[in-house]
Amino acid sequence: MSSQPALIIRPSRDDDMPAITAIYAHHVLHGLGSFEEVPPTEEEMRRRRAELLDRGLPYLTAELDGRVVGYAYAGPYRPRIGYRYTAEDSIYVAPDAPRRGIGRALLSDLIARMAALGYRQMVAVIGDTGNMGSIGLHAALGFRVVGTLPSVGFKHGRWVDSVFMQRPLGPGDTTLPGEQTRPG
Repeated sequence: MSSQPALIIRPSRDDDMPAITAIYAHHVLHGLGSFEEVPPTEEEMRRRRAELLDRGLPYLTAELDGRVVGYAYAGPYRPRIGYRYTAEDSIYVAPDAPRRGIGRALLSDLIARMAALGYRQMVAVIGDTGNMGSIGLHAALGFRVVGTLPSVGFKHGRWVDSVFMQRPLGPGDTTLPGEQTRPG
C-alpha cells in the first residue's frame, strides 16, 4: 500500500518564483483564465508578488512531493477606498496537476487568511463561461455567480466572457466593519 505525498500549502518564497512564473506562462499561452497574451517575465512576477506582500496580503504556494504545483493570492478588488473590505482571488495550478484538490486547498487557505485579515467579501473574476473547473471550484467553496460580462475579452481568436463570483468572508455584510479604515 503506497501512501500519497502530502500536499503542503504555505506562504510563497522567493525560490518558488521560477516555478510560479512557468505555471502562469502556461495559462497565459494556452488558457482563458488570464486575459494576458504575453507571459510576464520572472522579474515582473516578482514585482507583482512583492506589491501584494508589501500590503500584507497572502501569496501562497502549493507544494507536492517537493515541487511547486500551484499558487494563489488575493489582492484588492479595486483601488478606491470604498472597496477596501473586498478582495479578488487568483489561483493557478500546474498543467500536469489538475483535479488533485490543489486548487481547493489553495482557495480554502486563502479564504481563511483573508477573513482573518478583516476582509468581508471575496470576488473571483473568471475568464470564460466554459471554465467549469474554476467555476465549480469556487461554487464548492461558497461562491455564487453574481454576473457575467459577455464578450469583454478577446483571446485565442475568439470573444471571451468574464464570470463574476462572490462569497462573504467572516460576517460578510451582516455587521459593520468597525473603527478600522483598512482590513488587516
